[in-house]
Amino acid sequence: MDFIQYAQHDAVADIILNRPEKRNAFDAEVIQQLIRALQTAIADPIVQVIVLSANGDHFCAGADLHWMRQMAEADQAKNKADALELAKLLDLLYRAPKPTIARVQGSVYGGGLGLVACCDVVIADISARFCFSEVKLGLIPAVISPYALAAIGARQAKRYFLTAELFDAKKAQEIGLVHEYMMDQASARQTVTGILQALKQGDAGAQQIAKKMIFAVEGRAIDAELRTFTAELIAKQRTTEQARLRMNQFLEKTVAPK
Repeated sequence: MDFIQYAQHDAVADIILNRPEKRNAFDAEVIQQLIRALQTAIADPIVQVIVLSANGDHFCAGADLHWMRQMAEADQAKNKADALELAKLLDLLYRAPKPTIARVQGSVYGGGLGLVACCDVVIADISARFCFSEVKLGLIPAVISPYALAAIGARQAKRYFLTAELFDAKKAQEIGLVHEYMMDQASARQTVTGILQALKQGDAGAQQIAKKMIFAVEGRAIDAELRTFTAELIAKQRTTEQARLRMNQFLEKTVAPK
């Protein structure tokens, strides 16, 4: 069964969670289908942007209950193997060379928060409710923690990892988990459309290099080594054929006589 829908149109790959009857909860098969969909989008030279969304009223309620029961009965080796597959999915999404957007609604729990934290841009509608719910089950948000910490920081994580409080889209924006929240799904879709238009106006190659640069620069001391690294990076980029073409087009348009 296709738990993930994939469609490519106009330089955009839509990856859609498709288990609405299960609130789009994931299990081992959903994880594998998501991995394959992401790999397809990343490898497709036509695709410039990846959009992750979900059918139904809920984005992702975390792990499927039946799968959780299976894992509770499995040994440590099996649990580690399954956790590594989720880790593979999250890292693939987090390090995707192309811009990624998540549009979320309804329940966003547990591992669903990992998917959100891995995306470059997150738009929620007012119905979205978020919860790092693991400690209520005697578990911890281990595999998603690197990405959640990158999104909200250790200070916020200490509260929400430990309390498993439910929080709304407004609070999610305040702590850095989402960029914007809208009053309904139609407005959220419209906002995503505007972001897509902005992204498609940019050079795909430059966007991919910019993402690599963020990973390389984040957390480093601003010293001579970093200054040299960034200077060499822009010097190399300025001399590419595509950059020269785009800069010339921009300058010709800007300085054209009126």
